[in-house]
Amino acid sequence: MSSSLNVLILGHGEMGSAMEFLLAPHHRVRVWQRRGATPLPTAAADAAIVLFCVPTPPHAELAQALAPALAPTALCLTVAKGLDETGRTAVEALHATLGDRPYGVIYGPMIAEELRAGRPGFALLGLDHAQADVRAESLFQNTMLHIERATDIAGLSWCAVLKNVYALLFGAADELGLGDNMRGYLAVAAVAELGAICVKLGGHAASAATLAGLGDLITTATSRGSHHHALGQRIARGETAGLTGEGLHTLRVLAKGARLALQDYPLAALAARCALSGHDARTELDHYLEQHRAVAKT
Repeated sequence: MSSSLNVLILGHGEMGSAMEFLLAPHHRVRVWQRRGATPLPTAAADAAIVLFCVPTPPHAELAQALAPALAPTALCLTVAKGLDETGRTAVEALHATLGDRPYGVIYGPMIAEELRAGRPGFALLGLDHAQADVRAESLFQNTMLHIERATDIAGLSWCAVLKNVYALLFGAADELGLGDNMRGYLAVAAVAELGAICVKLGGHAASAATLAGLGDLITTATSRGSHHHALGQRIARGETAGLTGEGLHTLRVLAKGARLALQDYPLAALAARCALSGHDARTELDHYLEQHRAVAKT
C-alpha cells in the first residue's frame, strides 16, 4: 500500500490548519468547511482517513452525513476534547453513528501553533480496529507529531475532556499567587482524580499518567497561550460572566448529573463552584485545602 493517503480534514480552525500543515506534504489532503461549496458526502467519497478537527457537538451530525459515502474501511479519527450536549465524548458520538467502521482518537500535547511552527508534538493514537493500524501509523510519519499507540480509548477520551477542567484551577492558583508548590500539588491531585474518573467511566486509571492525561494537562495548564489557563485567571478575578471554553462546557454538562456526580470528585467540584457558581476562588481553594488536610490526618 502506498504511504500517500487520501485524507479529509473536517474544519479549518487552529487544529485543522495544523493538521493540513503537517499532512499536505506527504498525503493528498482535502479540507472541508461548512461554508464551502462541496457537499460533505462528495468530499468524503474517496477518503481513506477522515480527521474530525471540529468541536464535539457536531460529531454525530457530521458522521451521519458521512457514513453513506465512506468506504467500509475508511478510518475516522477525532482530536476533539469536549462533550456534546448529551454528555458524550467525541468518540462515543462516532461509535453511535458509524456502526462497524473503524474510528479512533489522537490526544496529547500538540498545541496547534507549535505544530505549525515546526516544533514537535506528541500524542497517543487510540484505535478500535486492528486493521486500521497501518494507515493510522503511516499518517504522521515524517512529521513533527510523534505518535504512540494506545488501546484505552475511553480513558484517553476522558483524560482529553477533563484536562481542560483541571487547567482552570492552575490558572486560578497562579492568578492568586499561590506559587509553584501549589502547581505541583494540583498536578498530582488532578492525575489521581482523573484516574478514578477514567475507571468510573469505563477506562483505565493508568491513562491519567499518559500523554493524553498528565502530558496534555501540564501543557494546557502551563502554556503561555493556554485559553483555559487564562480562563482560570479570569475566574480568580471574579470575571465569570460570558466565559466560554470546552472546560466550562464540560462542567456545565456534568453539573446536570448525566455522567458523574461531581461532588464525588473534589477538584472537579471545586472547579465547578468557582467557574459556574461564582464562588470566590481563594475562599474555595482554602476550604478545599483544609478539607484535604483533615482527610490526610485520618
